[in-house]
Order: sequence, then structure tokens, then C-alpha cells
Amino acid sequence: MSYAQLIGDWQALVVLFVAGVVPNQIWRMLGLWFGGGIDEGSELLVWVRAVATAILAGVIAQIVVQPPGALASVPDALRYGAVGAGLVVFLLTRRSIFAGVVTGEVFMLVGKWWLG
Repeated sequence: MSYAQLIGDWQALVVLFVAGVVPNQIWRMLGLWFGGGIDEGSELLVWVRAVATAILAGVIAQIVVQPPGALASVPDALRYGAVGAGLVVFLLTRRSIFAGVVTGEVFMLVGKWWLG
């Protein structure tokens, strides 16, 4: 297999990089620069964390209640069970959003695999 066959059209990759990566990295660097001196316990960051958690909860609720695409084939009990398992792990791991989301995803994948 040649290099050209492996990566395909290199111009498309350059466009993807310029249009996708560069604008995101600019905002990340600006956020790092402006937010570098903010205390993690400040009211501003507590508020930002609360808003981010609320948005995540809203997206999860919408996906559970009105599942899009292939997720609609997953039984309701499995979707709600995954949310419950994620919530329990979230509370047991001192409110780790990452642990809760990963647990919910793993619960759903294992449940779907088990159901067939």
C-alpha cells in the first residue's frame, strides 16, 4: 500500500486541520492564558463548573428520554439503569463526573451486548 492510498487526499487533511484544529487551539490557549491566574475555588469557577454539569445533565436527560438513532433500539429499562448506575458511582466517587459517565456508558454497552 502506498503512502497516497494510506492517507487519501492530502489537501482534504490540510483543510480539516486548518478548519478544525487551529480555531480550537486558539481558544484553548486564550482560555489557558486568561484563566491561569484564577483560583480554582473562586465563585466564577464554581459557577462555570455548575453550568457545565447542568448542561451535561440536560444532554443526558434528553438522550435518555428521547433517544436518537440506534439508541432508540435500547430498552428503556437499560437506559434508565445506566443513568442510575452512573449516578451511584458519581456519588460514591466523591462526585466524579468522569467516573459517573464512564460507568453509565459501560453499563449500557454491557447491557446491550448481553441482551443481544
